[in-house]
Amino acid sequence: MRATILLCSLAVVVTGGVLTSAVSDAAPTTSGVGRGAGSVTQAYLTGATPGASVVLRDAAGTRVGAGHVDRLGSFLVRELAPGGGYRFEVGGRSGNSFAVLGEAPPPTAQFGQALRPGMNYIRVRDGITLAAMVRLPVGKTLADGPFPTLVEYSGYQIAAPGDFVLGALGSLARQPDPRSPAISTMLGGIIGPTAGFATVNVAMRGSGCSGGAFGLFDLPTTYDGYDVVETVARQPWVAHHKVGMVGISFSGISQIAVAGTRPPSLAAIAPMSITDDLYSTGFPGGIFNTGFANTWLAERQRDAAPAPAGGQPYPRVAIADGDRICADNQRLRLQSVDAERLVADNPTRTPSVHDHRSPSWWASRITVPVYLAGALQDEQTGPQWTAIIPRLAHNPNVWVKMINGSHFDSTHPQILGPWNEFLDIFVAHRVPTPKPALTALGPVLYEATSGTPGRPIVTARHPDAGSLSRARTLFAQDPRIQVFFGNGTGTVPPGNMSAPWSAGFSSWPPASVGDGHRLALGVGGTLGGTGGSGQVSFRPDPSARPAGTLDVTGPSMLPWKARPPYDWAPIPGQAGVGFTSAPQQTDTTVVGPASLDLRLASSAPDTDLQATVSEVRPDGREQLVTTGYLRASLRATDDAATALHPARDWLSPQPLPSGFSTARISLEPIAYTFRAGSRIRVTVTAPGGDRTSWRFDTPATGGRIVDTLALGPGGSSLVLPVVPGLRAGSPSAPCEGLRGQPCRIYTPAFNGG
Repeated sequence: MRATILLCSLAVVVTGGVLTSAVSDAAPTTSGVGRGAGSVTQAYLTGATPGASVVLRDAAGTRVGAGHVDRLGSFLVRELAPGGGYRFEVGGRSGNSFAVLGEAPPPTAQFGQALRPGMNYIRVRDGITLAAMVRLPVGKTLADGPFPTLVEYSGYQIAAPGDFVLGALGSLARQPDPRSPAISTMLGGIIGPTAGFATVNVAMRGSGCSGGAFGLFDLPTTYDGYDVVETVARQPWVAHHKVGMVGISFSGISQIAVAGTRPPSLAAIAPMSITDDLYSTGFPGGIFNTGFANTWLAERQRDAAPAPAGGQPYPRVAIADGDRICADNQRLRLQSVDAERLVADNPTRTPSVHDHRSPSWWASRITVPVYLAGALQDEQTGPQWTAIIPRLAHNPNVWVKMINGSHFDSTHPQILGPWNEFLDIFVAHRVPTPKPALTALGPVLYEATSGTPGRPIVTARHPDAGSLSRARTLFAQDPRIQVFFGNGTGTVPPGNMSAPWSAGFSSWPPASVGDGHRLALGVGGTLGGTGGSGQVSFRPDPSARPAGTLDVTGPSMLPWKARPPYDWAPIPGQAGVGFTSAPQQTDTTVVGPASLDLRLASSAPDTDLQATVSEVRPDGREQLVTTGYLRASLRATDDAATALHPARDWLSPQPLPSGFSTARISLEPIAYTFRAGSRIRVTVTAPGGDRTSWRFDTPATGGRIVDTLALGPGGSSLVLPVVPGLRAGSPSAPCEGLRGQPCRIYTPAFNGG
């Protein structure tokens, strides 16, 4: 009841107005030939006769695209060389000449568009308009400006004009308001305005009421972000004529690419819960993710369908209410990229498809300050996001926060407080001060989205800093990489969003871990002991363990307490092998990437494997720590491989030879303390059974494949990034409380480990 009252009271002051801009796309011709236009490496045609044959020719007259006009009168060609003289021919008749755009910025006059509170449409360089919802700080009007301003940029329902808080209440009550933004856009929808920022929530092309065709992080989408930043920054109500970018997941990933284009008016970015590469989420270990990745792609396809017959809820309402721009912006939707087909056609990591869609590819170009946060058991985008950190090493103003937990835990109160300070300093250019409204919102926000109130948000650790330069100096004393340990055990109740201790590092992986600590897999299921040489065989079977009951996809975020219990089942029969160390004599803290180096032989030319690292506690309980995956035919490593990280290009599948060969499984990053008295365990199985919303397109084996591991000296081994001398900063807590890490009764595998 308390949460409901506070949410409703906040809704009164957060509700935004609606303004439909006079801007609209240029009218098509009426001859049936339509109108051609160029985008970044693309060309599109609108207003043509449906069903007519269409050819695209370049300046030399060479045919570079052909097909038929869709039922909405449109056609689109991708992967074109920039330049002038392009022309569509429709039904044999030639249309207008136009240029395909490159990466060069448009004239600054492009950005001279007026935006006001409420709904707007922003025209980008190729003539497409994007829906944008402007919200002022809570309780403010334009007369109170100018305001520090944040942009959130996503393909979810982000630019809907309804009330965010009441919409979140409706979603939790299973009565969603079609006019409300998706709950995953809360950083721009409510947290930013509550923290004293104006926010501009922008729908990517091909989504919501925005024009264009959806392209799954293609170049037009990325450079749209550049145009949005520059247009918003020029508004008279924007302080300093600089903006920041915020967002989690979809709108976190987009920030990396947009910042990589280096918009002059971008002040800083604060991405949360991102991925390093679409391939590592879509194909973990080279195996297609039929769980989250596949369902997320399917959601994007549904969202990109033209309204009002399909698409997101808000465009249907807007069109019914007479928004002609929103209706007109649906005409290229049938030309959206078939993301599911794109993935299916590229089971290996094709550079021309993946590079420009990869956050890691853009990260090395970023020069603005970065506040990056993520969870190490992220059940959606995955915990491999930490691989992006070295790509940011050239940037002196990068702060990274990582924590155990799930996708939403990047907005943890101990992370969101410094997030507010970062934005105050680098975007607002003001000394961070206590913000009672944000502090009050925190418990309600966490209760509504994670089922636990969380620790209070401390919005200013140094309110008496006195000057901006002093505040910046104090903030810069934070470690460049801060790892929070024990999230879920800091305060009662168990699972509460609170971490009891943290540790700081200056690099990733920490320099002190060196080449890691190697533990041999031994006979009898020993790990790091004197188990002797030998071998062990098992029968990997992906159907042997349940896949779990939770499937969190896209913008939906189920409350933590409301989630079905996850059945982290033990390994049955000979479906996997386990290896367990002797009890640790002292606390052993492991921070960084890790590797399971197998000497593997198989009865099949290929085999899919999963490695799981866990802690076996003195009380007989077992705690999940991390996992890793590998399709053995993609085992070849490249020149970037290290002892802790078996880097690959994912391009050269090779069948397994007869006899033994090396197959290194890259383990997802670890930040965990194995307590004194506990044992380290690693298990090897078929993929599945460990992750709540990842599924794997691994062939059914029925237990017929036999995999064999060589053991002992010169055989298989586990390499862990052990931080010398780092002990736990809090007492051990019941394993049921740790967020994102299921717990079970320890059951030895058939081989004894």
